[in-house]
Amino acid sequence: MRTSWGSATDRGRVRDVNEDALLAYPPVFLVADGMGGHDAGDLASRIAVEEFAQLAGQAAASADDVHACFERTAARIRNEFTGGRQGGTTVAGVAVTEHDGGSYWLVFNVGDSRVYRWDGEELEQVSVDHSVVQELIDLGEIEVADAETHPERHVLTRALGTGDAPEPDYWLLPAGLQDRLLICTDGLTRELGEAALQDVLVATSDPQDAAALLVRLALEHGARDNVSAVVVDVATSAGAHEDVHITVPRGSADLGPHLWDEMLNGATVPRFYAPGSSPSDASKLNEEGPS
Repeated sequence: MRTSWGSATDRGRVRDVNEDALLAYPPVFLVADGMGGHDAGDLASRIAVEEFAQLAGQAAASADDVHACFERTAARIRNEFTGGRQGGTTVAGVAVTEHDGGSYWLVFNVGDSRVYRWDGEELEQVSVDHSVVQELIDLGEIEVADAETHPERHVLTRALGTGDAPEPDYWLLPAGLQDRLLICTDGLTRELGEAALQDVLVATSDPQDAAALLVRLALEHGARDNVSAVVVDVATSAGAHEDVHITVPRGSADLGPHLWDEMLNGATVPRFYAPGSSPSDASKLNEEGPS
């Protein structure tokens, strides 16, 4: 299965630093939303990208491959954050995988970044948020409409780097010819509802244009958080990209993918170091982070 894709990220209108990172390099596409403030959240999300980038260039990735990336990410974050320093990251994404001779999407998630699938007829949220408000919704204690204003709306029940073993959720979906996947951090879904997401995904044929438009619309709605989006299509050989898109924040607004010549030339996947622009400390593992 061949894919075409696009990606965009921005620090938003409120935050000084972009703690999001994203990876778009077949067979893996993901976003990571770091928590803990500058020099913590941005480091944690970058570690996730570095570990998953080790799968870059494979024809497909198995569940074991993906889970090994989660374990390495969690171990590195635990080793980095000692002495009471806190940091962590969500990770949500999809890997192209094979099963019984067919092509499948292996969707994975820890935290409240999300994966959606448009199958040509309807938009479905595939991943399930690991958050306090999602648990309350599942228990019937609050309505979906109440989640946006709930006082614990930013508190996660799972994340990488909390000291616990990683507990990602997985879904195995047959790949359809009309499939379009959206992978995004909650900075996008805080600003745009599913109807708006669907409108963009249906009306914008090029995946790079779709990802950029989604981020731009979030900015127009106020972008109270960092915003990242990756859009992935099943592609014919005529429409598939041969290049590589990997984006890691550089401490300022950034719309669109970085193109890494080293990867195009077949070199080893580089490590990424992205210094932020202002220091801050985190008092608890909370996505809202320091103001």
